[in-house]
Amino acid sequence: MRSRCPLEERLLQKRNSRENLDRFIPNRSAMDFDFAHYMLTQGKKGKENPSRYGRAYRKQLAEAMNMNRTRILAFKTSLLPLSNVIAIALANTVYLWDATESSTSELATFDVERGPVTSVSWAIDGRHIAIGLDNSEVQLWDSTTNQYLRTLRGCHRSRVGSLAWNNHILTTGGMDGRIVNNDVRIRSHIVETYRGHEREVCGLKWSASGQQLASGGNDNLLHIWDNRSVAPTQWLHRLEDHTAAVKALAWCPFQRNLLASGGGGNDQCIKFWNTHTGACLNSVDTGSQVCALQWNMNERELLSSHGFTQNQLTLWKYPSMVRIAELTGHTSRVLHMAQSPNGCTVASAGGETLKLWNVFGDPEEVKPAPRPPKEPFAQVSRIR
Repeated sequence: MRSRCPLEERLLQKRNSRENLDRFIPNRSAMDFDFAHYMLTQGKKGKENPSRYGRAYRKQLAEAMNMNRTRILAFKTSLLPLSNVIAIALANTVYLWDATESSTSELATFDVERGPVTSVSWAIDGRHIAIGLDNSEVQLWDSTTNQYLRTLRGCHRSRVGSLAWNNHILTTGGMDGRIVNNDVRIRSHIVETYRGHEREVCGLKWSASGQQLASGGNDNLLHIWDNRSVAPTQWLHRLEDHTAAVKALAWCPFQRNLLASGGGGNDQCIKFWNTHTGACLNSVDTGSQVCALQWNMNERELLSSHGFTQNQLTLWKYPSMVRIAELTGHTSRVLHMAQSPNGCTVASAGGETLKLWNVFGDPEEVKPAPRPPKEPFAQVSRIR
C-alpha cells in the first residue's frame, strides 16, 4: 500500500496557501484528489478484507472526513430522520458517506468526456440523487441500489453547476445562464426554460411552498420566479443590489416570502428580501465573502459560511443579526454547507476538509421532521 506521508506533506503545504477566488467552483489545482480518492476508496476495501482494515482503520477513515479535499456535498433528506448520508463529489466520482455507520461507498464514476461532477442534489424522497456534469448532462441515480436511472440532455450547453428539486421537477442551472425545469417522470423532460442571467447560474433554491424559485448568478443578479404568474418564465423580481456573485441562498422556514442571500468577495453582505414585494428588508456587512447560508429549522437563527480571511462559520440571531458564535477550523473558504434531516447537524466543506457541526441543538430534543410529500419518482417506470 502506498505511503500516505507524501500526500500528508502536500496537504500541510497547501493549508498555508491563501488562494481565495470569487468563483463558486473552486480552483481544481488546489485540490489534492489523490489523497481524497485514497481515503474514500480504501473504505470500501476495508469491508472486503477485515484482517487488513479493522477497527483502527475505520476510526482513521472517520477522522479522514476532516482531512480530505472535498468539493461538493449534500445531506440526504430521508423518511428516516436518523439516516444521515452525505453525497460527496470528488473530481469524476460521487461517494456516499453514512454518518451513522461511518462507512463510505462509491455511487458513480464518470469518464473524462462527461466529468468532472459539478453539482449534486438529493430528491425529497431521500433515495434518488441528481448529478450535474461538466459536459452539460444531468444523471439520475437510485442510491439504495446504486442503479443508474436516466440522463437528462439538451438542457444546457456547458457545465451544470446548480440543482434544485421541487417535488418531481428538477431545476438545473448552467454556465450558459439558463435555468431549466425538468419533469423527471416523462420522456420529454424539459417543461420550462428561464432566461434572465447573463452569466453562470451559481445558486438555485425553491421555496418550501414550491411556488417561488430564487436564482443567483455570477452576473451579481438575484432573480425571483413565481410559477403562479401568467408568465412563469418571466422573472417576478430582478434584484441588482449585490455587487458580487450570488451563490448563497436560503428560504426562511418560519416566515413566508422571506429569502436570505449572500454576496461574494466584492460584496460580503447578507441581504434579506420580501419576495412578494421585492423589497430589501435588511443588509448586513459580514466582512468577508458569503459562500453558503443555512437557516435553523427550530430556532430563529441563521448560519453563514465565509472565505478570506477567517474561513469561518458564523451563527446569527435573527432578526437582530447579533453574532452568537464563530466556528473556526477551516483553512480555506467554506464553499458548501448541508443540513441533516433532523435539522441539528451541519456539514461544511472547504477546499481541504469536511467538518460536521452540532450547531443547531441536541438531536434528542428536536422533534422529527414531518414526512415529505409523495415520492417524486412514483411514476419513474413510465419513462421510456
